Amino acid sequence: MGELSRTGISLDQDLLAGFDRLIARRGYKNRSEALRDLIREALLAESVDANQPVVGTLTLVYDHHVPNLAEKLTDAQHHAGGMVLAATHVHLDHHYCLEVIIMKGRSREIQEMADRMLALRGVELGKLVLTNSGSALKNAKH
Repeated sequence: MGELSRTGISLDQDLLAGFDRLIARRGYKNRSEALRDLIREALLAESVDANQPVVGTLTLVYDHHVPNLAEKLTDAQHHAGGMVLAATHVHLDHHYCLEVIIMKGRSREIQEMADRMLALRGVELGKLVLTNSGSALKNAKH
């Protein structure tokens, strides 16, 4: 973290009370920590919207009895080039598998790849979570 700067904000009492309840539920030590996380989240959203480099995880739960589904998922990962950094495959029960795919690349490309995999017949649940490596936030200061 760089040099700290102090700032003040004005908030409606109800909004502040709601914010204090939120930070208590999440276990923040103070308002500053919570505000920093909200700012980081907003900067990340801008990075994603601007098709900037990000890292992400795609979590899938799928029925491995659906014909050719496992092969289609593997094929999609192989055709993603260097975007896929790693994948973990877990057998949940007789029918279902969980796969977590770790990716790095431009947000739009990762989202498109995730959408293709999520749309495959037999993929029951899935979620893409995008973030950055931290360097984008550091560079946002300059």
